[in-house]
This record gives sequence, structure tokens and C-alpha cells, in this order.
Amino acid sequence: MSVTSKDVKKTEGLSWRRYKDGESEANWRSNQDIIFQSSWTHKCPEYMLSTPPCQGSCPAGEDIRSYLNIVRGIEKPTDPKMSWQEFAWRRLTEANPFPAVMGRVCPAPCESGCNRNQVEENVGINSVEHYLGNWAIDNNLGFAKTDKKTGKKVAILGGGPAGLAAAYQLALKGHSCTIFDDHAELGGMMRYGIPGFRTPREILDAEIKRITDLGVETKLNCRVGTDISMEQIEKDYDAILMGMGAQAGRALPVDGADAANCVTAMSFLRAFNEGRLQHVGNKVVVIGGGDTSIDVATVARRLGKVTNAATSDLPEMVLAGHSAHDVASIAARQGVEVVLISRSTVDKMAANKHEVDQAKAEGIEIIGGVTPVAVVKGPDGRATALRVAEFEMVGNETKIKEGTERDITGDLIVSAIGQAVDFTGLETYNNNKGLIKTDKLYRFPGKTNVFVAGDVIRPHLLTTAIGHARICADGIDAYLSGIELDKRPKVDVHHWDMVRRWLETGHEYNEHHGQEWGSSDWKDTLHNFEDRSGRYVIPSSALFLGHFANTPRNQRGVTVLDKESALGNFEDRLHALDDKQTVAEAKRCMSCGLCFECDNCVIYCPQTAVFKVRKKDNPTTGRYVDTDYSKCIGCHICADVCPTGYIIMGMGD
Repeated sequence: MSVTSKDVKKTEGLSWRRYKDGESEANWRSNQDIIFQSSWTHKCPEYMLSTPPCQGSCPAGEDIRSYLNIVRGIEKPTDPKMSWQEFAWRRLTEANPFPAVMGRVCPAPCESGCNRNQVEENVGINSVEHYLGNWAIDNNLGFAKTDKKTGKKVAILGGGPAGLAAAYQLALKGHSCTIFDDHAELGGMMRYGIPGFRTPREILDAEIKRITDLGVETKLNCRVGTDISMEQIEKDYDAILMGMGAQAGRALPVDGADAANCVTAMSFLRAFNEGRLQHVGNKVVVIGGGDTSIDVATVARRLGKVTNAATSDLPEMVLAGHSAHDVASIAARQGVEVVLISRSTVDKMAANKHEVDQAKAEGIEIIGGVTPVAVVKGPDGRATALRVAEFEMVGNETKIKEGTERDITGDLIVSAIGQAVDFTGLETYNNNKGLIKTDKLYRFPGKTNVFVAGDVIRPHLLTTAIGHARICADGIDAYLSGIELDKRPKVDVHHWDMVRRWLETGHEYNEHHGQEWGSSDWKDTLHNFEDRSGRYVIPSSALFLGHFANTPRNQRGVTVLDKESALGNFEDRLHALDDKQTVAEAKRCMSCGLCFECDNCVIYCPQTAVFKVRKKDNPTTGRYVDTDYSKCIGCHICADVCPTGYIIMGMGD
């Protein structure tokens, strides 16, 4: 007996019926049909490129998924003579020209955002970047100069990560760049702020040289605003990038902070990195909680103290500009006690966790949850202790808890509570209480030819400055070309470009418009494909996580020092992965939002509608499979088993 719609009781709240009129369970030929014809719709698989969260979290905007896919062997160079290492390095450096430096010092927000954290542990993106950066230096890779010359001149104020990255991007666009910097060498915070055991100077020099080899002119020991006026710069150059950085430190805002031996972290690190600071006193107290405070503490631990230092060799004398004698090299060097004070509790300090762990291993005492109250001075006016106390926040005001004050003795007190910009001669640009406020395209308000990047906007990561520079370079190029600047994409990072790859592999590409967009009959276009990477970051919930087995991470070796072995040790602490480890680590990448050729959709399609593209057709990454729409019933199994979330059900009602 057939069952009609009148015989089926409608359940409260239901908006669908199990069978159409005149149908019953007997109409289905077998259980196999029930499975294969389930969720029959007019929708078919659509290939949707999305941004992975690692890229969405990268301040420099690196195309991380793309170079990891190259390392693992999914995307191959079109030039058979090019190694995978070079191909991956060139893809990486489209956004960031400093992979060997950033692979060592970046705190890797990309790894915090990695969807692999939902399986076991993030992909070691930093370690792959580190390997590629080292490999490029060892093999003398350089950037290819462009034949394009626009005749336009750009002045870049500051030779740090922002200025150098902008010069790199602008030189590749054909513009003539001149960097003005008030230091003797280029590098900014990479050279004068971060110690050499974190950024080995030969590595930094090699990555800077690649940029200057593009024809970038430099004027060192030359400060715009003092040695040359901004007015003159505006006359001589077509556009200006302000990337001076924030290399002045902030003094402690407490009584007694004017003591000679109470100094800023910026002056401390600059004196060390210039080779002037040879030793510190018996005990150093650092106030901070970020990566800079960790750098100061670990430098102090390595420098140690000497037993027969003269008054002229006191750290504050060196930081004030006096020359240190060679006493440190001839005297017995001894360990120094180092204490780091943080307003945050230790577990919530802004510093990178592994840097905090390293500092603890080296015997550096870390005290969290207290705030400086005053600097205690002795009869000679020098600081003898830092007075701290427990506190609570009432609104935006710090309330000291009575009876919790205590003195932490020290003969050098270093303030690492922030950075400031030196606006001498550039006062009109100080529009944000010691910083520069820009529009959304990083232009200075009211000056269409002046762009701003890096710590002058907001002191942050080196990679943030590199990301600013990339966006500014695009803006400067548009301005010099007479193009009206447009709104930037919502997800403003480098994206893998399907069309570019399609053309690189010898395909013809044409755009078709109208209702027939995406027809599978056209062999000169990418049908059934959409790039939404500029507006969408794919979450782990959109992936099929069951595909991924628990795979341990390939960890870089780290030289862990203790209190004794840290003394005088200024060697590179991080050890790069080898070739095999790097490939193995890249294979842990889940390629979120882009096909990585796992075959799941082909294997599980019950209609054999999904098929591999023939090798002779030179499929590009992301076009490994295609769909026969005459067979597809819209069952969505391919989308369900796609590990990367690259397949969605679309093209239908």
C-alpha cells in the first residue's frame, strides 16, 4: 500500500516531509540508493580559496600555507633547475625580506592561530622560515632586479625593518629609494635593539645586503629633522616614507628615576650592541615584562661584572657616551645577579613564553604582580634599590596595597616599560602624544605624499613594521602612478594566486562574464572556483579534522644555558632543522582553505563525479580534482570529507 502525504502525520515544528507525494520507502530500490541519493540537491561542489588563520595572524602578511605546500612538494617550480628551497624562499620573501632574522626572533602569532592546535600542536612555521632563510644565505640567493624604471624618487626615513622592507618592495616596483638613518649601520631595532645571540650579525648583514644590492641608496649618520630639513626632503623627493622607529626609551615615572644609574632599556641595548657596554654591576634590576625586558636581563647575565672596574667604566658612564676601557677583557669576569620586575603576573607577561623559560633557566629571578613605587638613592645620588609594591587597578588608576612595599637592591636599574619617538625637527608630525596617527592607508593626514610605517605608529613587533611597509609600498606606488588609492582588503595579507599559477603552468586564461560564468565547457578559465581569501579566514570548524593523525612536531634544537654557562656566551641559541625535518614539519600543515591532494573527495564520491585532472593537462595546485556535473547529485560527501575545507556546496539554489 502506498503512503500519501495525507497519511503522514506532521510533527510540531517540522518544516519538511520525508517523502514526496506518492512516494514511500518501498520506492527506494536498496539501502545503497538511500545512502547514495541522500540530501539530493541542485548544489554541486565549488572550490573556494580561503585564508588560513596562520596567514591571517601574520603581521608581515606572509603566504605561509603557500610556501609550506612548496616545501612538502605539492606545488613545484615551473623551472626544473630551481630547487624547492629557492622556490619556497622566493614565495616567502614576496612579503618578508628577512626570513632568517624573523625565523629566529618573531614570537610567531601565526603559530598561535594555527588550526593544527585543535589536533595536537601547531606547525613549526618559524622553524621552516628559519631553515629557508639560512639556506638562502648559504647558497647566496639574491633578489632579481626589475628592468622597470619609473624615474620617481622616494625618501625613506629610518633604516630599520620598516624602512628596509619598504625600500625592498619599492625597488622591485621600479622606484629609486634613498634611506636616511642616524646610525652608522642599517638595521634599526634588529641591530641596535635585539642582541646578537638572537639575531647573529652576519645573518642580519646578509639579508640587508640583498636589499641594498637592488640599488637602494643609503645616507647614514644623517638624521632628517636635524642634519637635513623635512622641507628639503619634500622638495627633492616625490614621496616620503616615515619609518624612523621608536628607539628612545621611556624613563620610570616614579621619584628618584633621575639617578644616573637608572637607565632605559633602549640606551642599555644600544650601548651593548655598539660594543660600548662591557659589563654591568653586581646586581641589575629590570622593570618591564615584554621581550625587551627579557633581552636586557639575558644580556646582563652574559656580560656579568668585573672585579676592578674604575669609575669611568660604570655602566651609566658608558651609556652616557663615555668610552669603556678594556678592563672587562683583562679582569676576572663574574656572574651578576639579575631580577626582572613585572606588573603582570609571570604567567601573563607579554614576553614570549619560551624566552621567559630561557631566562629562568639562566637563573634570572622574575617577580610578577608588583609595580615600581620609587627609586631609592644613596648619599652619592646613585640608585641603590627599586621600591615596589603590590597593587590593584581601580578603573584606570593604580592603587597601592598598604604594607606591601619592599626594596629590591640593585646598582643598575633598567626601565623597559616602553619606547618613544624622537621628533626633534619633526614636531609637526607628532599628532598622537609621541606617535603618529595615520589614515587606514597609512598616510599622514593632509599630506598625500607622506606615508608612515612601523613603531612610529605603535611600537609592536618587527613583523608588524614589515607588514606596514608592504602596504605603504603599494600606496606609494599607486600615488606615484597617479592612481586613486582604494580600500584595502579585509584580510590584508599575501594570498596564493590561482590565476598566476594557472598562467605559470602554461594555461591560457580569459575572463568570462554573465550568467554562464564558470561553465565547465570553457577550458581557458577556472570554472567553479572562487577566491574569498581577501575577506574570509577559515576556522578549524570548517575542516574535517578526523583526517589528521596525531603527528609530533619537529622541534628545533635550543642551547639552554644556566647561570654559569650564560656568562660570556653570545652564540646563536637556535639550531635550524635539517632538510628532512623541515619537509616533515611542512607536511604537518593542514593547508586550511586550499587543496593538498589527499584524494578523499575522489575516493568517497558515490557517483564517481569527482575525478583527478589528468597529469598531461598540467593541473595547478588547487585544480588537482574536477567535477563531472552530469554525474553529481549534490550529496555533499566530498565537502564533508575535505580535510582543508576547500570544497563547499554551491552553484545551486
